[in-house]
Amino acid sequence: MPKVKNGLFVVATPIGNLGDMSARAQEVLTRVNKIACEDTRVTGKLLSRFSINTPMIVYHDHNAGKIRPGLLADLRHGAAIALVSDAGMPAISDPGYKLIQACINENIPLTVIPGANAALTGLVQSGLPTDRFLFQGYLPVKSGARLSELEELSGISATLIVYESGKRLARSLADMASVLGDRP
Repeated sequence: MPKVKNGLFVVATPIGNLGDMSARAQEVLTRVNKIACEDTRVTGKLLSRFSINTPMIVYHDHNAGKIRPGLLADLRHGAAIALVSDAGMPAISDPGYKLIQACINENIPLTVIPGANAALTGLVQSGLPTDRFLFQGYLPVKSGARLSELEELSGISATLIVYESGKRLARSLADMASVLGDRP
């Protein structure tokens, strides 16, 4: 199968059911030169399911500053690279946006392959109003900073979407209840 045109391909991946992987996403992941991913174990399972053998490189919060220059050099020299996250749309609360910004700044071709997004999927499934919402992303780890951020959000009359890790969920929910009150 021939390679795709050069550039960065931002590819959404399933958020729970591998059957949600689009045919277009599969084709792009098969045809690029390499895949930049958060965790090769997670992406490896996805690639294995669809018999995709494209080489992977780890790209996440902790190494993005070191890896990004090499990815950009490859892209400048005509490579086709896919960017994926462990689940959902890359660049949503992860360092993918910095690679995307760099590509835009350097006029490197950029293509987004749409698909799953946990924030929007959760919003629709919640039954809360969807006509006006704010995606906050992750709240600060420390309670004091988290409470301050929640205070800023408390006056917003829109559905609030917040990401949180399982380890901090109980504490964050308690802080949300104390600041936001009995809010749907």
